Amino acid sequence: MKMIVGLGNIGPQYHGTRHNTGFIVVEEFAKEHGIKLDTRKMEAHYGTGMVEGEKVMVVEPTTFMNESGRAVHPLMEYFNVDIDDLIIVYDDMDLPVGRVRLRDKGSAGGHNGIKSLISHLSTKEFNRIKVGTGRPKNHQSVVDYVLSKFSPDDIPDFQAASQQAVHALNNWVGGMSMTELENKYN
Repeated sequence: MKMIVGLGNIGPQYHGTRHNTGFIVVEEFAKEHGIKLDTRKMEAHYGTGMVEGEKVMVVEPTTFMNESGRAVHPLMEYFNVDIDDLIIVYDDMDLPVGRVRLRDKGSAGGHNGIKSLISHLSTKEFNRIKVGTGRPKNHQSVVDYVLSKFSPDDIPDFQAASQQAVHALNNWVGGMSMTELENKYN
């Protein structure tokens, strides 16, 4: 079974914010494949379905961003998901809006959700799709920026990147290696 995890914060006040990019992408993927995120267990909402002949679990942790690993690790153990069958989708301020970057390992790069995953999974070697949100402008704080919605000017670029991330997820589930995906999408 493949596990696709989108990072974000729960609650209507966070819906559509830059920090909920992971939720936005995995919800689009789930919708495309008729997967309903209607089960709640181990501090997560999730749903399962078949995609390309592969069983897929789509997960949104309910722990808030900074404790994402607290939800993901127990689910992986309970469902016996191998680290190679895990992919994390999340926002990245170091990428401009509209850019997507795939990696099979790396540091947290200051992202608290990824720090939590590294801590709970005891490894930096897990698949990721980073979707660019850009950096704050005009001396806006990082917290205010990531918890804000995309500007009207950024929406078309973000939607294109979100669709590209969904395509990458489809390719990953379909059997493309992370090296092939990196070559195709980075």
